[in-house]
Amino acid sequence: MERRAIRIALIGDHDPQVTAHQAIPVALGLVAEQLERAVRFDWLPTEQIHADTPLHAFDGFWCVPASPYKSEAGALHAIRFAREQQRPFLGTCGGFQHAVLEYSRNVLGWADAAHGETSPESERALLTPLTCSLVEAVDSIHLVPGSLIAKAYETAEISEGYRCRYGVNPQFEHELLSDRLHAVGHDSVGDLRAVELQDHPFFVATLFQPERAALKEQTPPLVLAFVEACAGKPC
Repeated sequence: MERRAIRIALIGDHDPQVTAHQAIPVALGLVAEQLERAVRFDWLPTEQIHADTPLHAFDGFWCVPASPYKSEAGALHAIRFAREQQRPFLGTCGGFQHAVLEYSRNVLGWADAAHGETSPESERALLTPLTCSLVEAVDSIHLVPGSLIAKAYETAEISEGYRCRYGVNPQFEHELLSDRLHAVGHDSVGDLRAVELQDHPFFVATLFQPERAALKEQTPPLVLAFVEACAGKPC
């Protein structure tokens, strides 16, 4: 019997000019070839994600780069669904930013948590401009041994590319990471670059964009691990 296709929701507003958006279908195609399994993906424009949007049909959720999104509320709703329903989740770049924003509001109870790109005057701007903007930059990342990301790459030292201007505000970082959300990746100067959620089968968010490797015809290890989790394989 032929196995059904793995269904993945891409949370974000598709723009063919965005490098990451060009890379994601290629990455998923490479993973499908490697797994010998059909992988179907659907773009979910954030403005079209509401409380009644049928999300249960998807095996996993990938919140993609290129924010601010047209609807912050739509993106956060889909992320919350993935977190609460124990569906595999991957957030890259803007997806990282909104994953920590959703967690801070709905788990930590920080109702006033905001993204500094859209609410720069907020007293609790959880995401603020990086000291050094990481636009088309490549840097090394040290991973926590035993983390899902380290297992995916089979090493604790990786090098990845970015196109990002915002990261976690250091003022709130300690409290943000004091419960179930754990830091699992830091860059060459010790700044936070990746997090994972405890007590969840696969909830990973990175400020870097692992999908970019696909444009060099390389299967991104983290995307492979994510799709395997969507297929129900142990991480």
